[in-house]
Amino acid sequence: MLRLTDFIIDCPDTMELAGFYSEVTGRPLKKHSSEDWAGIQFGEIELALIRVDDYRAPQWPDNEHPKQFHLDFEVDDIEAEQARVLGLGATLRQDFVGPEGYGWRIYTDPIGHPFCLCRNKGVVWTDAGPVLRGRD
Repeated sequence: MLRLTDFIIDCPDTMELAGFYSEVTGRPLKKHSSEDWAGIQFGEIELALIRVDDYRAPQWPDNEHPKQFHLDFEVDDIEAEQARVLGLGATLRQDFVGPEGYGWRIYTDPIGHPFCLCRNKGVVWTDAGPVLRGRD
């Protein structure tokens, strides 16, 4: 099963842009928002802002500076979903799944847009890595 969890926007200053969207939507920033990653929850979907070094702003509709975003999909079985999306024409670009089986893999769709399959359900991310909820 695949569930859309995040709509992620690249930016040079996550807290500034997250503050803007927080004010626009009237929704608070997520508790652990930081200079690298900030989020605003909308039910099951999060608007996330990620800091990108050397950010170049899109100049719509200029194709030299295209729009910058990607989608995250939470999956129960990352191997099965990977086989399915690869069969549909996706390309695996990077793998950030750790030995515990949690993390994400970055793919591109058939025309190059990035998206991630994530295996994070039941996990809280800490500086030391993933920790299953309910465990120390």
